[in-house]
Amino acid sequence: MRYVLRRLGFFVLTLWAALTVNFFIPRFMPGSPLQALRARTFNKLSPAALEQMLTAFGYKPDENIGVQYLDYLGHMFTGNWGVSIGSALGEPITKIVGQALPWTLGLVGVATVLAFLAGSVIGVLAGWRRGGTLDSILPSVFVVTSALPYFWVGLLLILVFSVWTGGWLPSDFNYDSSVQPGFTPEFIGSVLRHAILPGLTIFITAVGGWVLTMRNNMITTLAEDYIRMGRAKGLTNRKIMYQYAARNAFLPNLSGFAMSLGFVISGAILVEYVFNYPGLGYLLYNAVQNTDYPLMQVLFMLFTVAVLVSVLLCDFATAWLDPRSRAKG
Repeated sequence: MRYVLRRLGFFVLTLWAALTVNFFIPRFMPGSPLQALRARTFNKLSPAALEQMLTAFGYKPDENIGVQYLDYLGHMFTGNWGVSIGSALGEPITKIVGQALPWTLGLVGVATVLAFLAGSVIGVLAGWRRGGTLDSILPSVFVVTSALPYFWVGLLLILVFSVWTGGWLPSDFNYDSSVQPGFTPEFIGSVLRHAILPGLTIFITAVGGWVLTMRNNMITTLAEDYIRMGRAKGLTNRKIMYQYAARNAFLPNLSGFAMSLGFVISGAILVEYVFNYPGLGYLLYNAVQNTDYPLMQVLFMLFTVAVLVSVLLCDFATAWLDPRSRAKG
């Protein structure tokens, strides 16, 4: 019980610190919503009219910073996130985020989970047969792929599978504009075709890290005394590999996987930008470009909460799977 309360206390403290930093970062950025709105209206409105418009949208530049901070915390926790003052001027932020969130979860979430599962399995096999053919080839290949930039891999895939092949796979957006959205085979097929290239980009750049981490964990675990004891007892290689070695080697990867799941909600910003994919990452890019304070703050808050919740659940899962983590000291 003390372990759970201690983790919850760290969670609350970290969340408050992150929300506080989230409040000040946009205000330290160059430019202001007033300048961005003046540029979009081509200086046709007077400064007084622009300030009145921003005030109507919930942005009050002349209000005391302390009052703004308290209002901000209240709005973050109550879900009263206001409206956009960027390109989607006057649009409720809850609606904007609600439209982009499913696309990010579907694309980045699925690609991240598949990369983790595939990387873990390959890492277990490579570590188990250390020095074999699999261990000699794949780790070297994945060292290279894990270092490749998202945008470079995305552009390369577009060149090969979209440009050179005459549009064999779509290179942008989330579905064909000619297809009516709905739970129909045509729409689902269009969504899947548009997700292949961005999903493959995330998979290629992410799977290498999981392979190398799991391989190293597996090699370290195989040197433990309980593995030697299992061999001495005459257990089968399959049982030692999965129930003894892989199960314990998997535990250190949980923290990294929790972090990656938390970052899923932010989306791979560069991937969504390269493929014009309308997820939260692309939404954040547009919010920064348009100095949309309310939308930026909400997105940063969602990213922070996603990471913290994922890490907290990982701590609980690790404590449940490995009682040693609950031991004092």
